[in-house]
Amino acid sequence: MTVRWQPSCPIQHLRVRAQMLAAIRRFFDTREVLEVETPLLCRATGTDPQLDFFSSQFNFPPNQQTLYLQTSPEFAMKRLLAAGSGSIYQVCKAFRNGEAGRYHNPEFTILEWYRVGYDLQQLMAEVAELLQQVLAPFHAVLPVNQTSYRQLFLASTGLDPLRFSVNEYHAYAVANAFPEAIDLCGDDHALWLDFIFSHRVQRMMDSGAIYLLHGYPAIQSSLARFSAGDPRISERFELFVNGVELGNGFFELADPLEQEARFDREIAYRLDRGLPAVSKDEAFLAALKSGLPDCSGVAIGLDRLLMIALDSTSIDEVLTFPVGLA
Repeated sequence: MTVRWQPSCPIQHLRVRAQMLAAIRRFFDTREVLEVETPLLCRATGTDPQLDFFSSQFNFPPNQQTLYLQTSPEFAMKRLLAAGSGSIYQVCKAFRNGEAGRYHNPEFTILEWYRVGYDLQQLMAEVAELLQQVLAPFHAVLPVNQTSYRQLFLASTGLDPLRFSVNEYHAYAVANAFPEAIDLCGDDHALWLDFIFSHRVQRMMDSGAIYLLHGYPAIQSSLARFSAGDPRISERFELFVNGVELGNGFFELADPLEQEARFDREIAYRLDRGLPAVSKDEAFLAALKSGLPDCSGVAIGLDRLLMIALDSTSIDEVLTFPVGLA
């Protein structure tokens, strides 16, 4: 039997990755943002029903304990923020089960950072500046298109994402040749938004441009605060380049009661749909109760960013040993 042992990416791509990581560290060093490390293997994981996770049994007599590979370092980093770390960033691995394809590998590299005292606008400006610097050796300066989720969704589909009518969404699915969405999404507004966004809205984005899409519907709030001016909207943004999603950012929710209520709703959603059960991260909730400073944070997939830099068409072209070769 012939065993494939060589990396899936050219060695030159490893050099470019190293250059990108060095540029990122210079960027944060000049801004005096502290680099940190947090555990990848933890006692709890997120409750988000859209994310599947890897778990492992830790055998330490006399007890056996389930530990989780983290889908994001977010909870641990917020514990550091609550402890007084100030603005921080981390480059690490993250893990998501059931994801493999052109833009997905179950193990991937993530850049996550939090800016104390920043609102969402300030963080979006910093994200754009980081991308321009990292991509400068490979591309001409990319235009930045900052627009609202609602505005782009309306322009692309004619549907108002803040108003939900099952019949209207069913009719849209049939008219646009994806009737399978009716069974997949049912009467779940958030699922409909995700499906239509990925099948229609995302494809309307201009190539060769950075998109900072902000003001997501509150039903997609995740770990973001609701907008003080309109509770139907959350203080969240997503980052796209060439129509590819690279990152997700929030003006971070600091209310422990609201956060626990969201965890409870997501756990109930998981239970109702037969998804793997999870427990609330009590250490994270305790950190929120002690006081999380006002801050904004964002996570960016570095493998996808490297794909943009190298004009790669598959994530395998920028990884040494993707899941099929690991």
